[in-house]
Amino acid sequence: LGAGKTLLVKGLARGLGSPALVHSPTFALLNQYEGGRLPIFHIDLYRLSDSSDITAAGLAEYLLAPGGIVAVEWAEHWTGLNSPPSRKADLPELFGRWRLVWMRVLGEMEREIIYEDIGH
Repeated sequence: LGAGKTLLVKGLARGLGSPALVHSPTFALLNQYEGGRLPIFHIDLYRLSDSSDITAAGLAEYLLAPGGIVAVEWAEHWTGLNSPPSRKADLPELFGRWRLVWMRVLGEMEREIIYEDIGH
């Protein structure tokens, strides 16, 4: 919590030219941002336990949305992966047509370094 996940999505939206006001989807579960070169689907799975909760909440279709960027906070609740795969062959079949970017802040010192680097 508080690692800068929403700040990263703000940067994505800005880089794509979106005028959207980006905020955390913790309570809404999904925020969609239009107006840039690509739509952004910002999803927070923190309060969901597994893929059945995600499907019941109606988020599965967004996780597979083509033609946009899907930024998922707490993605391990969906993928079951608790660490990045070490080889491409270790990726679930689902990621075959996607680019997967895995980010994790390990502690307070790393968070401070990241914030310094992006000018937060």
